[in-house]
Amino acid sequence: METNILLAVTCICLLGLICQWIAWWARMPAILFLLVTGILIGPATGLLNPDMLFGDLLLPAISLSVAVILFEGSLTLKFHDIKELHGVVRNLVTIGAVLTWLITAYAAHRLLDFDINIALLFGAVVVVTGPTVIIPMLRSVRPNANIANTLRWEGIIIDPLGALLAVLVFDFIVASQGDNAFGHVALSFGRIVLIGAVLGFVFAEAAGFILRRHLIPEYLRSIFALTMVFVVYAVSDLIEHESGLLTVTIMGITLTNMKNTDIEDILDFKESLSVLLISVVFIVLAARIQFDQFIMIGWPGLLVLASVMFIARPVAVFVSPLASDLSFREKCLIAWIGPRGIVAAAVAAVFALRLDEAGYTEAELLVPLTFLIIIGTVIIQSATAKHVAHLLGVREPPPTGVLIIGAGNVARAIGKALQERGFKVMLTDSNWENTSLARMHGLDCFYGNPVSEHADRNLVLVGIGHMLGMSGRASLDALATMHFKSEFGVKNIYELITTREKIKSEKHKISVRHRGQQLFGEDITHGMFAGWLRSGGEIRSTQLGEEFNFEKYLANYENHCVPLFAIDPKGKLYFFTAKGELMPEAGWTVVSLILPEELTYERASPESGDNG
Repeated sequence: METNILLAVTCICLLGLICQWIAWWARMPAILFLLVTGILIGPATGLLNPDMLFGDLLLPAISLSVAVILFEGSLTLKFHDIKELHGVVRNLVTIGAVLTWLITAYAAHRLLDFDINIALLFGAVVVVTGPTVIIPMLRSVRPNANIANTLRWEGIIIDPLGALLAVLVFDFIVASQGDNAFGHVALSFGRIVLIGAVLGFVFAEAAGFILRRHLIPEYLRSIFALTMVFVVYAVSDLIEHESGLLTVTIMGITLTNMKNTDIEDILDFKESLSVLLISVVFIVLAARIQFDQFIMIGWPGLLVLASVMFIARPVAVFVSPLASDLSFREKCLIAWIGPRGIVAAAVAAVFALRLDEAGYTEAELLVPLTFLIIIGTVIIQSATAKHVAHLLGVREPPPTGVLIIGAGNVARAIGKALQERGFKVMLTDSNWENTSLARMHGLDCFYGNPVSEHADRNLVLVGIGHMLGMSGRASLDALATMHFKSEFGVKNIYELITTREKIKSEKHKISVRHRGQQLFGEDITHGMFAGWLRSGGEIRSTQLGEEFNFEKYLANYENHCVPLFAIDPKGKLYFFTAKGELMPEAGWTVVSLILPEELTYERASPESGDNG
């Protein structure tokens, strides 16, 4: 038996990893592949029966996993982000969430004859959307910045808040079961909320004190936080049954909003753990679904799905942004995109198991109905959102923008030249002085490491289709190249090599397969370019004609010209590389660095390093 459990858990983890990898490769929500896998090894083939395999451990394991997932989600909920949010996002996660909750609950109550308590819980569960399903969809749809930012921030914030709403509704159901007297119900409900708030705040303060004072070594910080989540959940649930999820959520929100408490490393660890837990939990939950449960739901379930997509979501969107600057078409696309994610499935499973034990027979339909909403919203909206955005005219054109790694003088000069010619530019740098200078030049800049988890969560790449490695640091440029290859494609990744790389022996050079295409020329380095700029080099553009072709253009400037990029008559961007394959034609615009008269390409020699 122990061998079977060990083998099953190992296989589930492996399948979860494969599903996540396929989703990354296909740029689709992982939830689809996890769902298919769970159904295949569960009801379709009978290879996995979670209830029989895990027995009484199933509910505690899922509960602890959901606690970790909610804690990780709550760590992203910073109060200063909420204050800075556009009004439409604030309203979507408050007014919109309440409207979605009530409309969905009413639909389930009327169409499926759910008990009002179960209907309210179901409505609360499917309020959440979540970034795990929103972000992959945004990459495919490419909506404009207003829509992308609104949907992205709504997904981040509604995750813990929606789960918190579900916890409170469930706690209310549990509190009301013993006695119908309203006073007793209010007292029980208040006790659960009080225990959750007090314990969550106290444990967060204790954890924050320990982390700020460095009372534990760095390598134990993440393990300490994980153990605290388990302890808080268990203690809270022991004191007041069903208060654990609320407690860990409040603990996470309190901890992430503490001053002078660095939790980035903890959040990174929790994100990695959450990916594993989400994968395992979703496969297990999908394997528990029985096809006859979907048959029991029948056509009314599809009507509930239609109510969520065509009534609840549009009402929430069009009522919420009363004071926003969003156009009608932008609101229409936001109203169409609202896929439900893994948190909804996990929370529904936990509550369904517990309500079933409490005697609510309808609770067994809670999970399949939630899965129906997830399947319907993800598949339908993933397949149609791109076309809807195109018809509404709110889709960004093909991503022609440029992400530049580094914000030194070379990166700023190239970025400014691109921006002046109508291309979106985003610079990234961990040097505050460089990013400040970039912003002073009117360039958008992300302060931080472009390959960090923080960047994955906050670096908006809507409209970006190229990457230029220009940090002057070979290791960072190579790492960024590997990181963004899946995002932009190998053909759209470029690098400007450093002077130090030019003189290194082969055994010390970074492998070519980890590098982007070499920019501008075989012998041109970051240090050379920086030196030319300091010596008075200027970036200028020239439009080619039938008579004044590219060959004559180069001959005109002799050896005082370094071609950088070219733009064809349709506005498509091309970069000159060491391969020398680009040959602009008549009607194209060529942008080059024009060197001072006393400098030429052949004899130019940098006098400084690459990090200017």
